[in-house]
Amino acid sequence: MFSERLQAKTRRDFLRLSSAGIFGAGLSGWMSPLAAAAANGKTKSCILLWMEGGPSHKDTFDLKPDSKGAGSFKPIKTSAPGIEISEHLPNVAKLMNHGAVIRSMTTGEGAHGRARYYMHTGYKEGVGGLTYPSIGSIVSQELGSEAATVPNYVTINGRSFGSGFLGPKHQPLIISDPLKGLEDLKPLVNDGQFDKRVNLLNEMEQSFLKSYQGDSVTDHKTNYARAVKLMQSKEVKAFDLTQEAPASREKYGTGKFADGVLMARRLVEVGVPFVEVNLGGWDTHENVFERVKTLSGQVDLALSALINDLKARRLLDSTLVIWMGEFGRTPNINTRGGDKPGRDHYAKAWSLAMFGGGIKGGQVIGATDKEGAVVADRPVTALDFMSTVCGILGVDSRKENVAANARPIRIVDKGAKPITQLLPNGAAV
Repeated sequence: MFSERLQAKTRRDFLRLSSAGIFGAGLSGWMSPLAAAAANGKTKSCILLWMEGGPSHKDTFDLKPDSKGAGSFKPIKTSAPGIEISEHLPNVAKLMNHGAVIRSMTTGEGAHGRARYYMHTGYKEGVGGLTYPSIGSIVSQELGSEAATVPNYVTINGRSFGSGFLGPKHQPLIISDPLKGLEDLKPLVNDGQFDKRVNLLNEMEQSFLKSYQGDSVTDHKTNYARAVKLMQSKEVKAFDLTQEAPASREKYGTGKFADGVLMARRLVEVGVPFVEVNLGGWDTHENVFERVKTLSGQVDLALSALINDLKARRLLDSTLVIWMGEFGRTPNINTRGGDKPGRDHYAKAWSLAMFGGGIKGGQVIGATDKEGAVVADRPVTALDFMSTVCGILGVDSRKENVAANARPIRIVDKGAKPITQLLPNGAAV
């Protein structure tokens, strides 16, 4: 009877933990290989601030006040001589000496799904019949640690792309609401009873494992062990924002994005090498100026607070912060929204920004023409971007992983031209 009750209890626990985002085929591998030193001898981390929908470059980091579709936003000077950005990013402007703007992204994928996939993996969707790993999973594989008690890849405020052919070991842990953090992690019994039940469960599963082999069985056992490890870890407090001082939280602003960015900083502090935070709403086919102004306000507070906090904690040089979406928006304004015009998808020329990570800050890479319509200098492709990120983090982008049928697949495909101006001294290209 006790065995039956225990099995029922452990099944309930499993379902409860699953609802918290710890288990499942898509979330099973967050304990993989972090302490590999990057090229400059420091452990590297990356925080990707993903702007879902595609932000307008002409209204954020590449204003063209004299162009046809300029809108009413004004450019302002920044702490980096010669660099101007939107007036609605005043706090970020004060920190541009720590960052760089790439104004010449050109990727050719104008559909949301395909563009998101491309910018997360460096490979176009469907090519070769494979599902390619995302940059988060690559970092998990290359910079993660088996000994870590926290995940190596976390996504906040929505799902992202996972490990593809690398398997469930490098899938992200998903946090749907950073304010709630990781729920239901506290055991319902005391530590001694909990340990006994876990040990008994392990004994019961051994006979099953002898009779049945398979990835799903192994994943289940591994997931349970990792969940137990996380439950008993002191680092799990990084997921609890109530541990943060109120004054510190206020700097980031309010809402799920602000909370997510704050959590990202806390996770990096305890050794998580890759965190992605999503801010949706950038698909501005209508009412582009009001929406971008509001979204920019959220970004301005959270991003500037993150950079300042990382700097104060001596983590900025070892933490690369990326701000980007899947593409940009058209340089011209559409009229479909009547008195609330918008901008449509545009992958031909757009911008993203990077901060920290040991990069040489205060730079602009590339340029668009006077209308912001075409790249006029140093086009940067998805491959170029991915190889640059790998170089900054100390990951060999030429390394080959083995996919299905023993096919060797490079982390970044051939033909990439990394942006050497951004790479820290000694970084591999």
